[in-house]
Amino acid sequence: MKRIGGTLRAFRQHRKLSLREVEKQSHVFAEETGHDSYRVSASWLDRLERAEHKLTANKLVALAHIYGVHPEELFRAMYPDSLGRDPPPDATTLFSPGPGPSQGPYRWGLIGRRDLTLAPLIRAGSVVQIDTRRRAIPAVKQWAHPLQRPIYFLMTRDAYFCGWCELDPPEERLILVPHPLSPAPSQSWKYRKEVEIMGRVVAVNIRVTPNNLTPSFPAQSRESEPPNN
Repeated sequence: MKRIGGTLRAFRQHRKLSLREVEKQSHVFAEETGHDSYRVSASWLDRLERAEHKLTANKLVALAHIYGVHPEELFRAMYPDSLGRDPPPDATTLFSPGPGPSQGPYRWGLIGRRDLTLAPLIRAGSVVQIDTRRRAIPAVKQWAHPLQRPIYFLMTRDAYFCGWCELDPPEERLILVPHPLSPAPSQSWKYRKEVEIMGRVVAVNIRVTPNNLTPSFPAQSRESEPPNN
């Protein structure tokens, strides 16, 4: 935690922001996005920088926006071992959950630079919000347009993936379906044995400038419709 707190303090001081200024900007960001969980209090941030508090994914997203960096940059600076190993720099990553009930059922994931499964719909470097309660894949098509098609966050034995999914008729294999314009191939695993559905993606903060690590965040946002089941 000391390294994390020191890293955050360095980002804030580099921007020449006081604790109170960060608090004010976080309130503006929370109002713009409609998510109160993005609010950061000066006292909370002070405790965090002194290694006396833990950081949740939503607070990390808010601080990245305020400090003018992409969440990917801040995430990798503070959580290089969040998966229990040093993840490849281009890999899709799942944020560690924050402590306490305030985190709720939601997790955040980062789409790796080489994860082109849903490109250009979801660019590498985008941050996705995952509802861990929504793991069922509909047996029949329930969408009229590709933008309405459910997106899932998957965990295999050695990697994370984000994309459209299908089950073969006997429901023995799960198939990861790439976007028609993506160069990525489809992949499949033994359902419930080689792959786990971490949840359904319910929001995407899309990275519009793939070669620039410091765009305004979020650049775009899309919300998926609630499932029928």
